[in-house]
Amino acid sequence: MATSYVLLLSLLALAFSHSLASDPSPLQDFCVADLKSTVLVNGFVCKSPQVVSADDFTFHGLDMPGNTSNPQGSAVTPVFVQQLPGLNTLGVSLARLDFAPYGLIPPHYHPRGTEIMTVIEGTLHVGFVTSFPNFQLFTQVVKKGDVFVFPQGLIHFQFNYGDTPAVAISGLGSQDPGVVLIPNAVFGSNPPINDAILAKAFQLDVKIIDYLQSKF
Repeated sequence: MATSYVLLLSLLALAFSHSLASDPSPLQDFCVADLKSTVLVNGFVCKSPQVVSADDFTFHGLDMPGNTSNPQGSAVTPVFVQQLPGLNTLGVSLARLDFAPYGLIPPHYHPRGTEIMTVIEGTLHVGFVTSFPNFQLFTQVVKKGDVFVFPQGLIHFQFNYGDTPAVAISGLGSQDPGVVLIPNAVFGSNPPINDAILAKAFQLDVKIIDYLQSKF
């Protein structure tokens, strides 16, 4: 009886762990995304294996730096399922992060994937904040060769700590991890969030909220 009870608990724990996976597990060798299909599913419809080629599993250009000529001084080159259809159902993706001197990727989060980042060049000040009720900040200065992980769904940031460009590569635990930029989501939503609501939430004058919304 005791052995059966332990076995049952083990099976339940295994089933529960699989139910928490970010992306569904593949049921075949591959499911190359048909990005032109109008059928809506949780992911993308599979191309017929007869028309799949090696190009569907290949992405070119990650050696090219992104354009950091913007107010944040940063650029992200994603390699998600939209750029690499062969990622469909595989639960992984990556991105190249480029930073001008003192460039910043603003606070944001990925609703569907954990991010693990490796610094290729330069030095970055990175960190993430835990959820309610603690809101604890875990922060670190990382340099070339260092690795830092940002847990799924937690707000995080990356800032170029130096006066030279920086580059990092991030792997993400989803074919399409999504990104929610906090400033853009709060002050640049469409239609806008009522400024009185934001004024109360941030304990600021409505005129300041209107100014912030005008920036987005």
